[in-house]
This record gives sequence, structure tokens and C-alpha cells, in this order.
Amino acid sequence: MQHLHTDQNNAPRTAGRLAGRTAVVTGASRGIGLAIAERLVAEGARVCITARKPEPLLEAAQALPEGRVLAVAGKADDPEHRAEVLDTVAREFGRLDILVNNAGINPAYGPLTEIGLDAARKVLEVNVLATLGWVQATLAHPRLRFAENHGTVVNLSSVTGDTPAPGIGLYSVSKAAVSHLTRALAAELGPDVRVNAVAPAVVKTRFAQALYENREDEVAEAYPMRRLGAPADVASAVAYLVSDDASWVTGHVLTVDGGLAVAGGTA
Repeated sequence: MQHLHTDQNNAPRTAGRLAGRTAVVTGASRGIGLAIAERLVAEGARVCITARKPEPLLEAAQALPEGRVLAVAGKADDPEHRAEVLDTVAREFGRLDILVNNAGINPAYGPLTEIGLDAARKVLEVNVLATLGWVQATLAHPRLRFAENHGTVVNLSSVTGDTPAPGIGLYSVSKAAVSHLTRALAAELGPDVRVNAVAPAVVKTRFAQALYENREDEVAEAYPMRRLGAPADVASAVAYLVSDDASWVTGHVLTVDGGLAVAGGTA
């Protein structure tokens, strides 16, 4: 486990629409999660990033501005890890304003009828129950004052939550649950806390590589924008949803798909 510490009393003041705010971004050692962390920092926030593996997480943290990042390694579905992250944020930053539930897995590929139930449980544990667990732990933490700060939550869903995609049916089920969990939490937690989600189509990351490897141009032809997504496309949507520009937006699942859905395509 590796922590990068910053002194909350000496934290630099940064202009931007998220200045003075702090965030936790899970699954942020690379790909979409890291892009989100980079964007939030660029907009003025201080960020705690988490991921399973300490070495890539430390490397990601070192690429962010010194004094504006914490890194705490651990599994998103581990309650002790969640408690450690939130305690570290409370100690180093003194508050929490933004929670981005990005961590997710997809270890099972193939027809739903052939997927082992142990693998299915793990997908639902990480993608759905851990998302709820992070929200519960954040709200319950005695020193973070998340609701008092009018905190914002953004969950990472997927377009496959609306339209199933071949071979990743269980992942689709988990993301449909994330989308509905987002709406249910928004209904329960307003007006103090806003809860939204972003639902991307195929984004060029290592996580999604199997969906476009060696045939990117062919896959992109299904998108009216004629390209796959980039992590920065998702990060921009998240930055909007956690900002005051979206102060009257809650319970919304923002599709970021290059027009794939309107063209009748599937991820």
C-alpha cells in the first residue's frame, strides 16, 4: 500500500470551477479513471485515487501535480479499503465533495448460460455492491461532512446497460443495475447530495481492448462520429456533472457514445 501525502493547510490554491473541493476516484491507475482524476485536478480539485495494484497507482499519482493527490491501493469491494481511503481523505484533506465510482471488472466473456455463478457474483460484487458501499461509507463518515458539503456522486455505467452486447451480457446486467442504483440514490439523497452516472460506449482503453483490437476502423464505422471514445471524453462529462453547472441535474444517466445508440448500434 502506498500513500502520497499532502498538507491540507499548505495546499495550493488553484483557480477553476472545482477549486477548494476534494474528490475520490476509484479504479484510477489508468484509462478512464486516471483521465477523470486528471480533469478534476485541472479544474482545481484535490483528488484521492484508488486501484488494486500499488505500483501502477503510484505511477499514476506521480504524473499528477504534487500536493494535490493522494493514492491508496486496495480493492474497491473491500470495506476495510473503503474505510482506509475515507479516513486518509479526512486526515489529509479534511472534507470530501466528490465521489466517482469508476472501478469495475469484466472477467467473464461468453453466453450468460455458460458463465460460472462465482464469476457472476464477483462482477456484481465489484460493479454494483461496491458502488453502493462507497456511497454508504462516504455518507456515514463522521468527519467528511459529505451531505453537509452538498456532495456529488458520479457512477460509471455503460450503454450496454440499455442495449445488451454480445459476449458481455453479465457486464451489461451489472451496468443496468448501476444505472438504476444511480436513479434510486438520487431520489433518496436529494436535495443534499446529487447522484448521476455516465454511460460510455466503447472507449479506447486496455479494459475495452478486446472489443476493438485489430478492427478499430470497422468498429468505429457504426458510430456517427466515426471514432471510438477517448478517456478524456468521459472525463469531460464527469467534470460537468460534479460541477455547479449541473446543480439542477440529479438521477441522470448521461450517454457518451459518439451517437452509437441513435444509429441503432451496440457496443
